[in-house]
Amino acid sequence: MANDRPYSSLVVDGVEQAPSRAMLYPTGFKTEDFSKPQIGIASTWSMVTPCNMHINELADAACMGADEAGAKAVLFNTITVSDGISMGTPGMRYSLVSREVIADSIETVVGAQGFDGFVAIGGCDKNMPACAIAMARMDRPSVFVYGGTILPGAERRDIVSVFEAVGGHAAGTVSDIELKEVEETAIPGPGSCGGMYTANTMASSIEALGLSLPGSSAQNAISQDKKQDSYNAGAAVRNLIKLGIKPSDILSKEAFENAITVTIALEGSTNGVLHLLAIAHAANIPLTLDDFSRVGKRVPVLADMRPAGQYAMSELIEIGGIQPLMKMLLAEGLLHGDCLTVTGKTLAENLADVEDYPADQKIIRPMSNPIKKDSHLVILRGNLAPEGAVAKITGHEGLKFTGSARCFHGEEAAMAAIMDGQVQKGDVVIVRYEGPKGGPGMREMLSPTSAINGRGMSQDVALLTDGRFSGGSHGFVVGHVTPEAHLGGPIALVEDGDTITIDAETQEVILDVSDEVLAQRRAQWTAPKPYTERGTLAKYAQLVSSASEGAVTDKYLG
Repeated sequence: MANDRPYSSLVVDGVEQAPSRAMLYPTGFKTEDFSKPQIGIASTWSMVTPCNMHINELADAACMGADEAGAKAVLFNTITVSDGISMGTPGMRYSLVSREVIADSIETVVGAQGFDGFVAIGGCDKNMPACAIAMARMDRPSVFVYGGTILPGAERRDIVSVFEAVGGHAAGTVSDIELKEVEETAIPGPGSCGGMYTANTMASSIEALGLSLPGSSAQNAISQDKKQDSYNAGAAVRNLIKLGIKPSDILSKEAFENAITVTIALEGSTNGVLHLLAIAHAANIPLTLDDFSRVGKRVPVLADMRPAGQYAMSELIEIGGIQPLMKMLLAEGLLHGDCLTVTGKTLAENLADVEDYPADQKIIRPMSNPIKKDSHLVILRGNLAPEGAVAKITGHEGLKFTGSARCFHGEEAAMAAIMDGQVQKGDVVIVRYEGPKGGPGMREMLSPTSAINGRGMSQDVALLTDGRFSGGSHGFVVGHVTPEAHLGGPIALVEDGDTITIDAETQEVILDVSDEVLAQRRAQWTAPKPYTERGTLAKYAQLVSSASEGAVTDKYLG
């Protein structure tokens, strides 16, 4: 049996550690607790967003599970920010930055306090991969718990319904009264955004990685199942400590291929690419954009989920969640069943007794009738993105788009032009200087894409950016263009009227401008001044790596 207390013993054992013990008595420790393994419970609870407003109850359940399994739970908090609230504002620059802050803070507390293991509970887009990054970095027995999905609002609305209603309002198809009604009824309570947007994508991919308990990714935020999952996670960490199983025993190249496979089958968010690259970096697993292309050639899109499809996560939960899908993928040889998970069992063992979907369900297509025969996450390269870009092409939009560039420095300028009707059919909207360094923070373009869709132009306008897309974005969209504009990447050299072709089949994004002309433009280009030269954003801009490397902040350290 593994040493139960390899870290906490250094903090609380021995005469010389009497001051440490003295500090812990008033926090609730009893004498007998000092001989138990300590399990940290990292909670992302806050009232800044409905995604996380209930996580305090889940954290309490995880504490109970750890305590009743014979450990001593210690609850602590970290931050979260809301993408949905900050979207389209300067505050959105802090969104991706928060992923690093949260991972750093969990690492800091776990390391400083000497926890022998921990539970990490996340419920919004960036705190979820942040939890997984911290798990990989610390490499101590640990389990991730997803806070769970929100229920649909009136008429099956969700947050994207509101963003698209704003576009409809600009187009004159949605009245003031109708917009107000959508605004007031789209978000009925706690939980993460309800489609296969970034939160549900990351929950599913983290479960596929083996870092959360089976079924954790497909539970409603307000449910007994979610509380039980949290309780079980606390007990599971105690078991992992006994077994000596750490994230490094779970996170292999094959585990990441499983996560990519599930993300594709579910038609998940482009953010899944960015975050899986970052988690792999933390785990010291060599994962690249080319791995997404390689896996994507053999994995079909099977889930008819929002935003491109019809159904919400709560409706997928009703038919069994993602476990039957994973069982189907395993049977087709598309998952590595021998990968270890936090249950102490392999993925195949976890799936052995899972029941199939009901015969009459319409959410998950059979392998014989996919929505798309290969991945919707298309890695593009070409003279406009020599280091790669990520397109979300579901097949609903077609597979090729050629149009005329309309260039904007930043999201606000693009949004104003879309709302004013200046963007026309056949345009390729270029939103640049929104990359990890240039933004800084790589803002998501949900407001512009939703405005385009709300104006009824999703089939006729493409959007290309060195920023990101929300999982709620759909249409002909290309993000993560590298090198980014702030570094003088080709996207900085595009001019209004240039012809651009986006081809999902050849996996290219081509600017129809000669090398000679691009060289002339480059000679005249100068980098803009940084957004800020002080504080968190400035520090992030100095440290952050390329989007094609996961936009991590410790890539080049040492």
